[in-house]
Amino acid sequence: MNDSPDSRSVIEPGEKPDITLPIVVYALFLAGVVSGGLTALVGVVIAYMYRGKGPHWFDEHYRYQIRTFWLSMLYFAVSGVLTLVMIGFVTWLLAVIWLVVRCVKGIKRLQEHREPDNVDAWLI
Repeated sequence: MNDSPDSRSVIEPGEKPDITLPIVVYALFLAGVVSGGLTALVGVVIAYMYRGKGPHWFDEHYRYQIRTFWLSMLYFAVSGVLTLVMIGFVTWLLAVIWLVVRCVKGIKRLQEHREPDNVDAWLI
């Protein structure tokens, strides 16, 4: 049995993993802006299902995506409440910008086959 740190990986050593699925999750998050979050919900389910099935940097992307989903739900919920005092529209726009930047940064790092920066950050 292989006792290396990535022994749980389904990817052969030296082989580049297929990054299509994590990119699809990022795309589903972005589409969630216009679908009312429905596609983002599908994306987070995929991230939960595939977490732990690849090398460490791959799993960090799924962790990043899961945190992005939950933080975006928090930010959009706060924006919804703040709409009552007329600043929610501004905070909603800021949350959309935050989500787009976070997804683009994740896709860029994924294409470099590296883990995302600041996975535990609340901002970007």
